[in-house]
Amino acid sequence: MLEPRRLASKNVAYRLAQQLGEKTGQTVGYPMRAESKSGPQTRLEVVTEGILTRMLQQDAELPGVLLVILDEFHERSLQADLALALLLDVQQGLRDDLKLLIMSATLDNARLVQLLPTASVVVSAGRSFPVDRQYPLLASHQRLEDGAAAVKRLLAEQPSSLLLFLPGVEEINRVLERLNGDIPGDTDLCPLYGALPLAQQQRAIQPAEAVRRKVVLATNIAETSLTIKGIRLVVDSGLERVARYDVRNGLTRLVTQHISQASMVQRAGRAGRLEPGICWHLFAKEHAERAAEQASPGILHSDLASFWLELLQWGCHDAAQLTWLDRPPAAKVLLRQLGATNDSDKLTAQGRQMAALGCEPRLAAMLTAGAMLGADGLATAAALAALQEEPPRSGQKDIGYWLSHPQPHWQRSAGQFSRRFSQRLGQLDMDLAARLLAHGFADRIAQRRGQDGRYLLANGIGAAMDQDEALSRAAWLIIPRLLHSDNSPDARILLALPVEMKALVAQLPAIVSQQTTVAWDEEKGRLRAWKRQQIGSLTLCAQPLAKPADEALQQALLDCARAHRGRRCFTGIPPPNSYCNDCSARKADHPWTTELCWMGWNNGCCHR
Repeated sequence: MLEPRRLASKNVAYRLAQQLGEKTGQTVGYPMRAESKSGPQTRLEVVTEGILTRMLQQDAELPGVLLVILDEFHERSLQADLALALLLDVQQGLRDDLKLLIMSATLDNARLVQLLPTASVVVSAGRSFPVDRQYPLLASHQRLEDGAAAVKRLLAEQPSSLLLFLPGVEEINRVLERLNGDIPGDTDLCPLYGALPLAQQQRAIQPAEAVRRKVVLATNIAETSLTIKGIRLVVDSGLERVARYDVRNGLTRLVTQHISQASMVQRAGRAGRLEPGICWHLFAKEHAERAAEQASPGILHSDLASFWLELLQWGCHDAAQLTWLDRPPAAKVLLRQLGATNDSDKLTAQGRQMAALGCEPRLAAMLTAGAMLGADGLATAAALAALQEEPPRSGQKDIGYWLSHPQPHWQRSAGQFSRRFSQRLGQLDMDLAARLLAHGFADRIAQRRGQDGRYLLANGIGAAMDQDEALSRAAWLIIPRLLHSDNSPDARILLALPVEMKALVAQLPAIVSQQTTVAWDEEKGRLRAWKRQQIGSLTLCAQPLAKPADEALQQALLDCARAHRGRRCFTGIPPPNSYCNDCSARKADHPWTTELCWMGWNNGCCHR
């Protein structure tokens, strides 16, 4: 049984086992990295979608599995769409006895029936209770945290616990500040979001203590799969924060957007799981009626590098070979840059090793490079990968600091990464850190631009940190973790490592390219040529070039002519019957070009 998140997997397994009067690990279990509860009696395993993909890649026949349940499929996560495509491929080619069950309270049945015309459609109302949905609109001048007033009002009117949906962590913290000390004394405040430690997440979903109640402030992590006992009040901001991948710069931008009608139904339904409830939507009812019926599928706006690495490992080089609700766009450029694929987009030997690791491609490239450097290289790469998978929550941005102050959960994760290689694990070597990061994040090498704290990345985008940060004075950085929000032109630097560029270039000369640049010098009135050493958009050094290639000169002249079109002499192209000021030749008499003849080359005659 597939669930979209680790918290949901664990909670669903626990609740199902509880209904059977058992403990998890008996009839119902769950396998997780660093924690697994499953045994010989287990007949139902609740797994995340990523674990199922690993199982399929290791043995496509899924021996011992009769039924795969894709739960909460309405979320249309990237991994859920991939799992369905691979399962249909297995069903058609290897296991015609394998059964699939796609479930959700808000399925898009019409599209699924088109995709799976022979599948049965089963509708079950289940056990639910009526929810009174109301629409007390926030005024246009009010901010989202002003919704705290609605929480206090509903708590004053009703005796139960409450679930408040907010788009992100920042909003949760601001509302917590508003509510602290301003709610009844019998009420506990519990945040709930994906980056919280599992213990705090469990505290939010466990029942309130006797004679107490609680307010759970959650992102859309609480929208599905979780039943929080005692909740019969819901306040819905109607907003969510989603990741949108920008193909141009390789960064994921966080965007705040209105939720779909399906999400509204899911959120309201949290109030009616155990008894009749009340849901306040903090937006107009007319807006709810105009909203999209379903959420946009993740396959259309996510980073697809990991996705395509899985497909290539599966043996699929063209998405049309598999069955999709929404066909994924091609996205293989990063895999080529990381050395996972060749120019024909086929997996290289390194790519096959990266795919077998089952982690994000950038981290896989770093780990394989570390393993090639020996025991210390692997230990350093594993520590860096653990740091990227579970980044620190404090404001310290220096990767060097965190490598020198490892946390227990990073050490466990690093050990799990290193065990995927059949070699001895050595000691962490700080001198290898920049080199290993560059294997996975060469496009995130950054050069300081002018002011402290502002940087230009090799991929051409800007990034910034506060000027009082110690790292803000470093000339060069590698920035593996960035946050690109929708209200800032520069990405925010979250984690970075200072780099000595001469040493890095000596270690990895392949990251540097040679470029010849020819351009018109407006001040001196002539062409100038440079030979540059570059990493993406960044220039390491530039040298004047005495004799550039003819092709480069010709292209530079054409670029100049186009750039200066509409201005006189070396300021544009006159009409066809115009004359050269220097030799009186008509433009029409010079068929060799219509653009360069009238540029006033060297401020003189066009014939020069």
